[in-house]
Amino acid sequence: MPNVSSKGIKMPESPIRKLVPFAEKAYKAKKTVYHLNIGQPDIKSPKAAMDAVATHSLEVLAYSRSEGSQEYRDKIAAYYQKNDIPVNSDEIIVTTGGSEALLFAMGTICDMGDEVIIPEPFYANYNGFATASGVKIVPVNSKIEDNFALPPISEFEKLITPNTKAIIICNPGNPTGYLYSKEEIKTLAAIVKKHDLFLVADEVYREFTYDGLEHYSILQEPSMADHGIIIDSVSKRYSMCGARIGCLVSKNKQVLSTALKFAQARLSPPTFAQIASEAALSTPQSYFDDVIVEYKDRRDTLIKCLKEIPGVQVGVPKGAFYCIVQLPIKNSDAFAQWLLEDFDLNGETVMVAPAAGFYSTPGVGLNQVRIAYVLKKDSLVRAVEILKAALEQYTE
Repeated sequence: MPNVSSKGIKMPESPIRKLVPFAEKAYKAKKTVYHLNIGQPDIKSPKAAMDAVATHSLEVLAYSRSEGSQEYRDKIAAYYQKNDIPVNSDEIIVTTGGSEALLFAMGTICDMGDEVIIPEPFYANYNGFATASGVKIVPVNSKIEDNFALPPISEFEKLITPNTKAIIICNPGNPTGYLYSKEEIKTLAAIVKKHDLFLVADEVYREFTYDGLEHYSILQEPSMADHGIIIDSVSKRYSMCGARIGCLVSKNKQVLSTALKFAQARLSPPTFAQIASEAALSTPQSYFDDVIVEYKDRRDTLIKCLKEIPGVQVGVPKGAFYCIVQLPIKNSDAFAQWLLEDFDLNGETVMVAPAAGFYSTPGVGLNQVRIAYVLKKDSLVRAVEILKAALEQYTE
């Protein structure tokens, strides 16, 4: 029998999705499962986006341009300009989700064996994108004790080698909810400029910031014109995860022309989803104002309840809708599986994402989980009650 590729064997499982078979067994056992494991918002997608698809007048569902339709890119550019990010439509390539934008970015700036530095914990699929691209992730550890703040410059600089091509951040962060300050972005900009690297910023949660804090984009830094690459997506912003529309944004013309070749190879992003995403850009600010109030209330409720559990430590998110929670256990993979297979509280249990998969350093994050607060407040309260009871009962 022929063998699969060594790259395929090294491809990591998703820590978010690998527990699905155990969740399905829990459903068959008639358990109610509170999903704290996945960032699927329950907020309604904008009506304008849904109506644009329902009332379309297309007679042929044709290819769009490889870089995305001109009309959609014009409107994305206007959105960025409204957010004080000086971008024009020729500096945008529409992609099939933020995931494809990340793959295009890695393929554009890295050769096989090159390295990217990423503060960990980080979005788990960065491990997968790097493996698929033959790129090595070099982690720089941020700590729950520091609420996952940017590590010191010295920690980055001692990791830079001739193979280093970029620093990658997620801002606000998945899985930590950390929001980089303007000063921290300037610090990163100085590092990449000094060492002639790229700074890749996954900014898909830009709108989700709390406590009066504001997001500061890497392309608001004038010095990042040649060094900066933004990864973006409609998935979380408009609660349109299934649309699979994102974009890669850069002012570096060589980056854009190279990424476009990757875009041409896959032909074009989906047409209907671009129609929906273009319409979503007309969403009024009141939509986001209401969403932010809702998520802040959920965050505050969740953090308060978690802090009442003995032995639990939690990072307080400043943005996005995730947090990393440190539990009084040794192995969160085993605990998460046990929650679904062997535990229930009056027929109810919870599903969490083991956090080790959000690190690339072996053995780190084993006693942590990521929780997404995308459930309504009463469900979050109940889910934490169940988690507390589970921790009281669990033996390793």
